[in-house]
Amino acid sequence: MEMKIIQTAKNTGERFAEKENIPAAVNAEVELKLQPEKKYQRFIGFGGAFTEAAAYTLAQIPEEDRARVIDSYFNPETGLGYSLGRTHIHSCDFALENYTYVEDHDTELKTFSIDREKKYVLPLIKDAVKARGEELTILSSPWSPPAWMKTNNEMNHGGKLKTEFNDTWALYYTKYIKAMESEGIPIWGITVQNEPEATQVWDSCRYTAEEERDFVKNHLGPIMEKEGLEDKKIIIWDHNRDIAYERAETILSDSEASKYIWGTGIHWYVSEEFENLSKIHEAFPDKHLIFTEGCIEGGVQLGAWHTGERYARNIMGDINNWLEGWIDWNIVLNEQGGPNHVGNYCDAPVIVDTKTGEVHYNSSYYYIGHFSKYIKPNAVRIGHELDHETLKSVTFENEDGSIVAVVMNDGEQAETITISLGGEKTTAVLPEHSITTFLVKN
Repeated sequence: MEMKIIQTAKNTGERFAEKENIPAAVNAEVELKLQPEKKYQRFIGFGGAFTEAAAYTLAQIPEEDRARVIDSYFNPETGLGYSLGRTHIHSCDFALENYTYVEDHDTELKTFSIDREKKYVLPLIKDAVKARGEELTILSSPWSPPAWMKTNNEMNHGGKLKTEFNDTWALYYTKYIKAMESEGIPIWGITVQNEPEATQVWDSCRYTAEEERDFVKNHLGPIMEKEGLEDKKIIIWDHNRDIAYERAETILSDSEASKYIWGTGIHWYVSEEFENLSKIHEAFPDKHLIFTEGCIEGGVQLGAWHTGERYARNIMGDINNWLEGWIDWNIVLNEQGGPNHVGNYCDAPVIVDTKTGEVHYNSSYYYIGHFSKYIKPNAVRIGHELDHETLKSVTFENEDGSIVAVVMNDGEQAETITISLGGEKTTAVLPEHSITTFLVKN
């Protein structure tokens, strides 16, 4: 069994460091048994969001530094190997201001134009595609309809879509997809609404489960079909795990709505009830689960280690409960954790200090990389056994037959672990507060 061991640890200073196998004669109390004969879901890939804030921030630094950051995410050899992306359909909180793609009260959408995105967002996506070497799988989400389509007459502070604009708003998504594709950026799918259960001080819009179901069934689904976009994926919910099952159950139980829907989108805020994903999968096994957003709230936390561990814990928890794709929020933010037009500052795996030009790679960047660099698109999750209170793990088989096991030790003491596959074993040390990827080639 040929095995590569790659490790990142808080107290050793090592990042993606290749480690030596320990002779198998060393006895380890902990064993991770790989079970490639047990097959679960196929994985689409990992990625992050191309917000206006991220694109604007990268535009503030020298071109070669910007290229290096893009490469560090999307290059499949030297970077994190990102293959997914997310865009916001007109403004979100991580835009420089509220904006839409049409003039006010243009019910026919004759003025529709994504010209604003040509300044920052589209060049970033195109450069990411170049770094990746192939097209990205891009999911697009609206945060709010234009103010004039809403009950509260503003894009922020929740409100609802006025029923007389159901068809107009549904057509808006198709206009966006076609406009992006005319710019050479294929859109894989859309979510119905970012966080439909939240009234935010930024761009937001509320739907009950029944309203979301009926909007998809009677407006969005049929109009996407009519516009020749029936191959695009429609994803519901796009919000937290806590009530994800109840939401999915209401919508997906309706066969007329369900026929248009690819699956359910999940965010990580509020709760780590990973088992709710399995509940959705068990109730609707023909539907899919994708993580559409997560970030560390409350501004920049340079050098923090718990942030990376939160990423890994959530990635593993969701994947072990049937998740099929994972998209981070902002790929880059500035030194403040913005720009954000309502001051909702957050952290990101890469922070660019636009005043000094310095680029900081947070622990979250490395922790994500322990998955995304080695678990390739179309990998299949496989079974494993690991009986330990604090160690967490996830295991995959790539299309080339290589097996990937990612193990996190977020405890305060080092652990020695044996990895076994068939009759073969190898042993490794997992330092305290570390994450380790085992890459097994047959």
